[in-house]
Amino acid sequence: MTPDVHTARSMAQSHCDAWTNQTPDVVAGRYAEQATMIINGGDPMASRSQIGDMVAGFMADFPDLVLSLDTVLVADHHMVYAWTFEGHYKETGNHVRFSGWEEWDLDDNLNVIKSLGWYDGADYERQVAGT
Repeated sequence: MTPDVHTARSMAQSHCDAWTNQTPDVVAGRYAEQATMIINGGDPMASRSQIGDMVAGFMADFPDLVLSLDTVLVADHHMVYAWTFEGHYKETGNHVRFSGWEEWDLDDNLNVIKSLGWYDGADYERQVAGT
């Protein structure tokens, strides 16, 4: 199946809702079992399980996080969605707000098989530290 813009937007919104609702298994469930995810050009995660662990870590660090959908683009089995992340860092109480996007390659069942995610890591670290 090839997603249209409405389907892609619905997928991205459900993904954001799962982040906001603190359900890491639902977030990880968007990805194929052997999906690859790379954030900011870092080391790849190579499975749904590794992705779920990363998601659970963010959720633990930001118990009040809200992930908002900004926009979606789709072409064939490839989509991009932009988002804004907001919450308070658990250890310091510092308010953190940053935006980014993910580029998804999808299989015929609309599972993510490859994800490239981007956000300003230095800005994120500054906000977490409160500097």
